[in-house]
Amino acid sequence: MAHPNEDLLRRGYEAFARGDLQTVGEVFADDIVWHVPGRGPLAGTYRGRDEVMGFFARLFDLSGGRFGLEVHDLLANDEHGVVLVVARGERAGKTLEAYDVHVWHLRDGRAVEYWGHPFDLYAVDEFWS
Repeated sequence: MAHPNEDLLRRGYEAFARGDLQTVGEVFADDIVWHVPGRGPLAGTYRGRDEVMGFFARLFDLSGGRFGLEVHDLLANDEHGVVLVVARGERAGKTLEAYDVHVWHLRDGRAVEYWGHPFDLYAVDEFWS
């Protein structure tokens, strides 16, 4: 039997893969904080569900909807989740295949904070720039 926070994160990633951003948003607390490292156009800290959903809209706009995540593994306990992913995308003649670690802080059945940790931050910045 999976931990409830594992189920929560899986539901969010599966919804993201389907483009179901309404369900993705339901995984997040109203006051979620979303940290994107780097110096590219998407880097920064987004506060609250509306800003995070705006981040997703910009991500899909910049990639022409050609961005996705493949979950390699997912671990979760009462307070944290770690998701190993491969991010893939295409835009402006560029391709991305980035190995990332997503770290989540979870509370009361919702995601309250996210930190993205790409293996090659320079490649990710170059792709989005």
